[in-house]
Amino acid sequence: MRLHLFAAALALAAAAAPSPAAPGDPPAPPNKEADGMQLFPAAEIKWQDGPPSLPKGAQIAVLEGDPAREGPFVFRVKVPDGYRVPPHTHPKTERVTVLSGTLNIGMGEKFDDKATTALPAGTYGYWPAGMKHFVWAKGETVIQFHGTGPWSIEYLNPDDDPRKKK
Repeated sequence: MRLHLFAAALALAAAAAPSPAAPGDPPAPPNKEADGMQLFPAAEIKWQDGPPSLPKGAQIAVLEGDPAREGPFVFRVKVPDGYRVPPHTHPKTERVTVLSGTLNIGMGEKFDDKATTALPAGTYGYWPAGMKHFVWAKGETVIQFHGTGPWSIEYLNPDDDPRKKK
Protein backbone atom coordinates (compact mmCIF):
# COMPACT_ATOMS: atom_id res chain seq x y z
CA MET A 1 0.00 0.00 0.00
CA ARG A 2 2.79 2.45 0.95
CA LEU A 3 4.61 1.71 -2.30
CA HIS A 4 1.47 2.51 -4.30
CA LEU A 5 0.96 5.82 -2.43
CA PHE A 6 4.60 6.74 -3.01
CA ALA A 7 4.34 5.91 -6.74
CA ALA A 8 1.14 7.96 -7.02
CA ALA A 9 2.79 10.92 -5.29
CA LEU A 10 5.76 10.73 -7.67
CA ALA A 11 3.45 10.60 -10.70
CA LEU A 12 1.55 13.66 -9.43
CA ALA A 13 4.77 15.57 -8.82
CA ALA A 14 6.07 14.71 -12.29
CA ALA A 15 2.83 15.82 -13.93
CA ALA A 16 2.91 19.15 -12.06
CA ALA A 17 6.56 19.93 -12.85
CA PRO A 18 7.20 22.36 -15.70
CA SER A 19 8.51 20.80 -18.87
CA PRO A 20 12.20 21.46 -19.55
CA ALA A 21 13.24 23.73 -22.39
CA ALA A 22 13.93 22.06 -25.68
CA PRO A 23 17.62 21.44 -26.44
CA GLY A 24 19.10 24.50 -28.13
CA ASP A 25 16.53 26.94 -26.66
CA PRO A 26 18.21 29.88 -24.93
CA PRO A 27 17.76 29.86 -21.16
CA ALA A 28 15.07 32.15 -19.85
CA PRO A 29 16.45 35.31 -18.26
CA PRO A 30 16.34 35.30 -14.47
CA ASN A 31 13.20 36.90 -13.13
CA LYS A 32 14.54 39.00 -10.29
CA GLU A 33 11.21 40.41 -9.19
CA ALA A 34 8.01 38.55 -9.85
CA ASP A 35 4.94 37.94 -7.73
CA GLY A 36 6.63 39.70 -4.81
CA MET A 37 9.80 37.61 -5.02
CA GLN A 38 13.07 39.54 -5.15
CA LEU A 39 16.44 37.96 -5.92
CA PHE A 40 19.88 39.49 -5.42
CA PRO A 41 22.58 37.79 -7.50
CA ALA A 42 25.91 38.44 -5.74
CA ALA A 43 27.48 40.04 -8.82
CA GLU A 44 24.64 42.59 -9.07
CA ILE A 45 24.47 43.72 -5.44
CA LYS A 46 24.90 47.48 -5.12
CA TRP A 47 27.45 48.34 -2.42
CA GLN A 48 27.53 51.74 -0.72
CA ASP A 49 29.83 53.31 1.83
CA GLY A 50 29.12 51.88 5.27
CA PRO A 51 26.93 53.73 7.75
CA PRO A 52 28.52 56.43 9.94
CA SER A 53 28.16 54.08 12.93
CA LEU A 54 30.91 51.79 11.54
CA PRO A 55 34.60 52.62 11.13
CA LYS A 56 35.59 53.83 7.65
CA GLY A 57 36.30 51.18 5.07
CA ALA A 58 33.09 49.18 5.41
CA GLN A 59 30.60 48.89 2.59
CA ILE A 60 26.94 47.98 3.03
CA ALA A 61 24.15 46.56 0.87
CA VAL A 62 20.64 46.54 2.31
CA LEU A 63 18.74 43.60 0.81
CA GLU A 64 15.47 43.69 2.73
CA GLY A 65 13.70 46.10 5.03
CA ASP A 66 15.26 49.09 6.72
CA PRO A 67 17.71 48.27 9.53
CA ALA A 68 17.03 51.68 11.12
CA ARG A 69 13.29 51.00 11.53
CA GLU A 70 11.06 48.52 13.30
CA GLY A 71 10.62 45.30 11.31
CA PRO A 72 12.64 42.57 9.63
CA PHE A 73 15.85 43.40 7.78
CA VAL A 74 18.73 41.77 5.93
CA PHE A 75 21.92 43.60 5.07
CA ARG A 76 25.46 42.69 4.13
CA VAL A 77 28.66 44.37 5.18
CA LYS A 78 31.90 44.01 3.22
CA VAL A 79 35.14 44.95 4.97
CA PRO A 80 38.82 44.90 3.93
CA ASP A 81 41.52 42.70 5.43
CA GLY A 82 42.42 43.81 8.95
CA TYR A 83 39.23 45.83 9.47
CA ARG A 84 38.34 46.24 13.14
CA VAL A 85 35.26 47.22 15.11
CA PRO A 86 36.14 48.20 18.70
CA PRO A 87 34.27 46.78 21.71
CA HIS A 88 30.56 47.47 21.47
CA THR A 89 27.05 46.18 22.19
CA HIS A 90 23.72 45.99 20.41
CA PRO A 91 20.28 46.46 21.99
CA LYS A 92 18.89 43.36 20.24
CA THR A 93 20.17 39.88 19.46
CA GLU A 94 22.72 40.04 16.64
CA ARG A 95 22.53 37.33 13.96
CA VAL A 96 25.28 36.97 11.37
CA THR A 97 26.37 34.64 8.61
CA VAL A 98 29.93 34.90 7.30
CA LEU A 99 29.68 34.66 3.51
CA SER A 100 33.37 35.06 2.64
CA GLY A 101 36.64 35.73 4.42
CA THR A 102 37.00 35.23 8.16
CA LEU A 103 35.37 37.25 10.92
CA ASN A 104 37.11 37.04 14.29
CA ILE A 105 35.04 37.78 17.38
CA GLY A 106 36.16 38.39 20.94
CA MET A 107 34.25 39.08 24.12
CA GLY A 108 34.89 41.78 26.65
CA GLU A 109 35.58 45.45 27.09
CA LYS A 110 39.11 45.60 25.62
CA PHE A 111 40.15 44.77 22.08
CA ASP A 112 42.53 41.79 22.05
CA ASP A 113 42.98 40.25 18.61
CA LYS A 114 44.66 37.19 20.16
CA ALA A 115 41.59 36.44 22.31
CA THR A 116 39.16 35.91 19.45
CA THR A 117 37.37 33.01 17.81
CA ALA A 118 37.67 32.69 14.04
CA LEU A 119 34.39 32.42 12.13
CA PRO A 120 35.28 31.23 8.61
CA ALA A 121 32.99 31.50 5.60
CA GLY A 122 29.82 29.50 6.11
CA THR A 123 29.62 30.16 9.86
CA TYR A 124 26.35 31.33 11.37
CA GLY A 125 26.28 32.81 14.84
CA TYR A 126 24.14 34.86 17.15
CA TRP A 127 24.71 36.51 20.48
CA PRO A 128 22.36 38.16 22.94
CA ALA A 129 21.53 41.83 23.25
CA GLY A 130 24.00 43.70 25.43
CA MET A 131 26.90 41.27 24.92
CA LYS A 132 30.20 43.18 24.94
CA HIS A 133 32.21 42.11 21.91
CA PHE A 134 34.64 43.26 19.21
CA VAL A 135 35.51 41.95 15.75
CA TRP A 136 38.24 42.00 13.13
CA ALA A 137 38.47 40.58 9.61
CA LYS A 138 41.09 38.35 8.06
CA GLY A 139 40.97 38.82 4.31
CA GLU A 140 38.21 40.76 2.60
CA THR A 141 35.14 39.58 4.50
CA VAL A 142 31.42 39.72 3.73
CA ILE A 143 28.98 39.26 6.62
CA GLN A 144 25.20 39.06 6.35
CA PHE A 145 23.16 40.48 9.23
CA HIS A 146 19.52 39.60 9.69
CA GLY A 147 17.00 40.27 12.39
CA THR A 148 14.32 42.65 13.54
CA GLY A 149 15.11 46.36 13.59
CA PRO A 150 16.01 48.79 14.52
CA TRP A 151 19.64 47.65 14.40
CA SER A 152 22.12 49.87 16.20
CA ILE A 153 25.57 49.79 17.75
CA GLU A 154 26.88 51.40 20.92
CA TYR A 155 30.63 51.60 21.54
CA LEU A 156 31.83 50.92 25.08
CA ASN A 157 34.40 53.71 24.78
CA PRO A 158 32.68 56.83 23.37
CA ASP A 159 36.03 57.83 21.77
CA ASP A 160 35.77 54.74 19.52
CA ASP A 161 32.46 55.87 18.05
CA PRO A 162 33.13 57.04 14.45
CA ARG A 163 29.99 59.21 14.56
CA LYS A 164 31.78 61.44 17.07
CA LYS A 165 34.96 61.88 15.00
CA LYS A 166 35.45 64.74 12.59
